[in-house]
Amino acid sequence: QGQLAESGGGSVQTGGSLRLSCAASVSTSIPGCMGWFRQAPGKEREWVAGKYNGGPSTFYADFVRGRFTVSQDRKNAPVLLQMTYLKPEDTAMYYCAAWQTDWLGRCDWTVSAARRNGYWGHGTQVTVAS
Repeated sequence: QGQLAESGGGSVQTGGSLRLSCAASVSTSIPGCMGWFRQAPGKEREWVAGKYNGGPSTFYADFVRGRFTVSQDRKNAPVLLQMTYLKPEDTAMYYCAAWQTDWLGRCDWTVSAARRNGYWGHGTQVTVAS
């Protein structure tokens, strides 16, 4: 079973920035899909952003596109989530996950796919004050 660990959460004012990092343990072989998710109190977990491990393409949920950037220096390196122009509604526990592609090599950017055949970190809290 792989292990992921998030870091970089904290509290900021509206309009502020934070950078989250997701790193795998040394013994973890990282699958092809890497994503960030979040869950606010009383709400469903939702997908935020993702990329293919080592690949150049990035993908975003509409509610963060233009404000958040997901990046990775090289394959199997930590995956970063740069968050800018933060809003109070961005307040949530943020999780990273890694899971397998489908048989065509594509990632399904959904919570269900990540839960079905992937592994997760324990989360890092992001709080945005108004």
